[in-house]
Amino acid sequence: MLKKFFMNTLSSFVGAWIALALFGVVAVVVCIGLMARLGASSSTPSVSSHSVLRIDLSDAIVETASTPDFNLGSVMNADFKRPQALNVLVKALEEAAENKNIDAVYIECGGASAGLATLDALRSAVLEFKKSGKKVVAYGDSFTMGDYFVASAADSIFLNHEGSVQLMGITGYVSYMKSLFDKLGISFQIAKVGTFKSAVEPMIMDEMSAPARAQLDTLYGNMWKYITQTVSSDRKKLSPAKINSLINDSSITFRQSGDILRAGLVDALVYSRQVKPRIASIIGRPVEKLNFVSPSTLVDQTDWGMAYSAKDRIALLYASGDIEDGSDSGIDFMKLVPVITELADDDHVKGMVLRVNSPGGSVFGSAEIGEALDYFQSKGKPLAVSMGDYAASGGYWISCCADRIFADPLTITGSIGIFGMFPNIAATTRMVGVNMQMVSTNPQAAFPSLFRPMDERQLAVLQNMVEKGYDKFVGRVAKGRKLSEEKVRAVAEGRVWDAATAVELKLVDQIGGVGNALEWVAGKAGLKKAGNVAVYPRVEASIWDFIPSSSDLAMMALVKNLAPSGIDAEALQAASKILARKPVQARMMEMSVGF
Repeated sequence: MLKKFFMNTLSSFVGAWIALALFGVVAVVVCIGLMARLGASSSTPSVSSHSVLRIDLSDAIVETASTPDFNLGSVMNADFKRPQALNVLVKALEEAAENKNIDAVYIECGGASAGLATLDALRSAVLEFKKSGKKVVAYGDSFTMGDYFVASAADSIFLNHEGSVQLMGITGYVSYMKSLFDKLGISFQIAKVGTFKSAVEPMIMDEMSAPARAQLDTLYGNMWKYITQTVSSDRKKLSPAKINSLINDSSITFRQSGDILRAGLVDALVYSRQVKPRIASIIGRPVEKLNFVSPSTLVDQTDWGMAYSAKDRIALLYASGDIEDGSDSGIDFMKLVPVITELADDDHVKGMVLRVNSPGGSVFGSAEIGEALDYFQSKGKPLAVSMGDYAASGGYWISCCADRIFADPLTITGSIGIFGMFPNIAATTRMVGVNMQMVSTNPQAAFPSLFRPMDERQLAVLQNMVEKGYDKFVGRVAKGRKLSEEKVRAVAEGRVWDAATAVELKLVDQIGGVGNALEWVAGKAGLKKAGNVAVYPRVEASIWDFIPSSSDLAMMALVKNLAPSGIDAEALQAASKILARKPVQARMMEMSVGF
């Protein structure tokens, strides 16, 4: 007993000591960050004459600035490099076009991680910059397809002598996990509406259904057609047919740099040390006086997005990620709805652009956000939606009643459908030697239950609930888009659409970006221009924002502890994420889409 007492005391002491040490590390890093921020705010660096805006395409690009996720490794290494924000990159290019101290733009390619619509929005901003008459230079040791898509808008593209261009077309990956869940002893009971509502397939099937494959074939084909036409419009030697031939016949991705140059994909082969002299020559500046500035440095010279006290302002509200109920990540309706309500009640806010980049999620959260947006419009204020990479399922639910909907050509939207999914883990508990027994006062008291499958009556109840939700979704779309319910049902069924087709189907009003949406709202609000813009939600960093939610951690621990040995950790994490979701969802199929 005495030994056990001392061991427990010792372990408690060690645990407390480690926790205190970690807290100290975090506290020190946070203090350093605060001091750095205060120092930066008091002495913003100036942009000297003959500067070059340098855009680094080597990290993730997100919609807007936000608090980073907690990562213990980052804390210990003091590595808090945040992803770049698309709105900062676009605004920097706009400012660079007008700023007399900026002579050119340099795009340094190194494997950008971003959605297709995000890359297209950045590329469009580069083309707008070129209208100023200033030059754009792009260089890469090697180019991913995403890099090259953006770089193809440049006046000059330089490739390293030992480099390559990954020209491969669009590929989408979907993880089908039925076999994994079988090993975990987990089965799913499904109710859904929509032939193409394939979000539930990965949990109950081992391969893609014919309808799911058909819709993705059409979607990717239309998107790839746009990409090849867009690239060929700025690279005159590359017709869409030639681009496809380089991929299909020449396997250009695996060719030498000389072949890439002769194909017209790049303008010259240079070593990395030669890039600066090339840029200096283009702008007529000695290389030793070449000055590169970052997008954030340039945007910090302006007050864009900070017009929180302006009397006549437009709100730019970001809704990015999965729609969740009370989550610290993604779109949390519990945090977003109060913001929308406050903007509706603020007489100085004359209109709003809602920037949506979401594949959907919780039906309840989607409905709450949708109702709050209805309240905003009831105040007589114009509301426009600007769609990013995705505005599908729940993302379309919150978009469809806007006065005007803008989408990027590579936006994936639609997926009007709902599903209900309840896991059954009875087999899992038996695997670990637990036999759950229940005693209930009413037959349906334990419905739904994790520990026994639904009977036919219960499945019928679930199906009816999902169908009622689908009817509500269809009715909302019909009202918002001023279409008959019959027309909406004809294009619904859970099917995803590319933006151009969505315009034809009247699910979207026009092709355009955030800037177009802001100008439209300004016009409708009677403002001369969209000058006073305030970005929401406002980022107010807190130490608690670094801590993952306890529910997510608990679900991950549960699945990990119950899992048989030999199962991949990433697969377990994906399974944990699925099990942690709300049972009724308006969500499109999860897929990794890229070049």
